[in-house]
Amino acid sequence: MTNMKIVITGSIAYDYLMHFPGKFTDAFVAESMHKVSLSFLVDTMKRHRGGTAPNIAYTLALLGSSPSILATAGQDFGDYRQWLNGLGVDTSTIIEIPDDFTASFFVSTDDEQNQIATFYTGAMAYAKTLTFAQYAADANLAIISPNDPDAMRAYALECKALGIPYIYDPSQQTARLSGDDLRQGLEGAALLSVNDYEYDLIRDKTGLSDAGIRERVGGLLITKGKEGSYLLADGQEFHLPIVPPRQVVEPTGAGDAFRAGLMRGMELGLPWPVAGRMGALAATYVLEQLGTQNHYFTPAEFVARYREHFDDEGALNVLLATGD
Repeated sequence: MTNMKIVITGSIAYDYLMHFPGKFTDAFVAESMHKVSLSFLVDTMKRHRGGTAPNIAYTLALLGSSPSILATAGQDFGDYRQWLNGLGVDTSTIIEIPDDFTASFFVSTDDEQNQIATFYTGAMAYAKTLTFAQYAADANLAIISPNDPDAMRAYALECKALGIPYIYDPSQQTARLSGDDLRQGLEGAALLSVNDYEYDLIRDKTGLSDAGIRERVGGLLITKGKEGSYLLADGQEFHLPIVPPRQVVEPTGAGDAFRAGLMRGMELGLPWPVAGRMGALAATYVLEQLGTQNHYFTPAEFVARYREHFDDEGALNVLLATGD
């Protein structure tokens, strides 16, 4: 199925990364920690585009897809929207909240790699007011990525009610969602996508066994870092090795890119092992750069690097035909 409408739900955020030239601990007074009042003068600040939904959409766009994002953003979203539109991402169902700001992550890092961070949910809190019925009833495939927990609950129920196949990707919200939420989200999902730690946490919080989870989902993807990934799909099991990175700069966003690569393979109707390895390669590109949307490749470059490591038996020729 090559004309699939992919709808991505998840957070939209800005990441504000700052550096403090010194050590935070030099300002701490052990006997006064109960009444902290500190300010740190940083020497650099960079703002990066982030959020799970645009991260996934960005890599999908590099691979020649034109996904839609269903999410909320704030009054400061204008430049970000233009950036996504320029990539071919459909932002028409990103709703701006005029009296609030886009979710923002502020983190200061000192010379010892210690960090002090604050996260403001901002407009993300309004995501639960959006519905598939109103904005994306014609979706062929959806992904429910980390977002406002109420929105994640509602989207899973609505996708099932509308018959929209969805990937359930609780990721960093796994710890916050209740066992009932997680069970409800994964039950009936076309694919459950987690890392190995999140999978163990889901089993613990839901009380479901490994077999209990498998019988409730259409497929299962478990990423395991350097050990590669495990994919269960159509009753078949596959081990997906990593693509060795040329350098490792920062891992943030690698999971989002993996899901994007896999989804593009699904959109093109490629065999599961090929689609899964597309995810593995997409994740490697993110590892090699700072930021979740700073990697870049053309479809031709992606296919060439894929073929350095795997034999696709010509399956990726269809990807070459979609974009130059």
